[in-house]
Amino acid sequence: MARLIADKLGKELHQGVVVENKPGGGNVVGAVAAARAAPDGHTFFFATSAALANNVFMMKDLPYDPVKDFVPVALVTRSNQVIVATPSLPVKTLSELIALEKASPGKYSLGVDGPRNLAGVTAQALNKRTGTTFVLVPYPNINNAVQDTIAGRLQVGVFSVSIVESQIRAGTLRAIAMASAKRVSAFPDLPAAGETIPGFDFAGWFMVMAPAGTPADIVTKMNDAIDRATHDSQVREMAPKLGFDINPTGVGSPKDASDFLSSQLTLWEKTTKELGIEKQ
Repeated sequence: MARLIADKLGKELHQGVVVENKPGGGNVVGAVAAARAAPDGHTFFFATSAALANNVFMMKDLPYDPVKDFVPVALVTRSNQVIVATPSLPVKTLSELIALEKASPGKYSLGVDGPRNLAGVTAQALNKRTGTTFVLVPYPNINNAVQDTIAGRLQVGVFSVSIVESQIRAGTLRAIAMASAKRVSAFPDLPAAGETIPGFDFAGWFMVMAPAGTPADIVTKMNDAIDRATHDSQVREMAPKLGFDINPTGVGSPKDASDFLSSQLTLWEKTTKELGIEKQ
């Protein structure tokens, strides 16, 4: 998604826009590099929800502050998760899945990419809020979890739409519900979990941030450029195919991005307390 946006940004800004990968440490390496960059409008952070919200309540001694070290520029997109089942499981809806599990507590396994990652927290919230006892099975390699769900060694999984969209459309995985409050453009006929579990909304998202101290006029200019880039027809066509949702009315203002970040920090503080998740 970053590369798709960067290509359009380069045309909007009439200069090259380079995407530099900084993997490692649960997004910490990239966040620290961006936070320490000069606030001159030449470096921006294509930040994940993990970097800006989840990590704050998961990690002790986080070496950056998402509020103090950055200035929000634009909320670019949501990255959706989907609850899926192996095709042999006799359920088609979330209500049926919950009822099936409650009829045989602890019988069914649910694959995630880690107990403290977005999918793992989503699965814990599902158990907590519905009274189910799905056995969470974390996988270091999420593709193995997908294959085990297809084969029936796992009965259920919570995966990013971008990872399993082709399997859902091919019928090798059965989509049960989006792990969100509202339906998404990639699967408009698939119910959202929030339709069954009020307030259930666990989606990732991506926000462009600038290092603290970046002049306001530069932030505004970049916000405008990102907004135009996300209105590009190719971006609008490709985003749902990659599992992302872009706001049809645009990215909003830097203040909108700031307000959204504040709401997500409040949400994650509440969620981690609800689930008893402590910093490590």
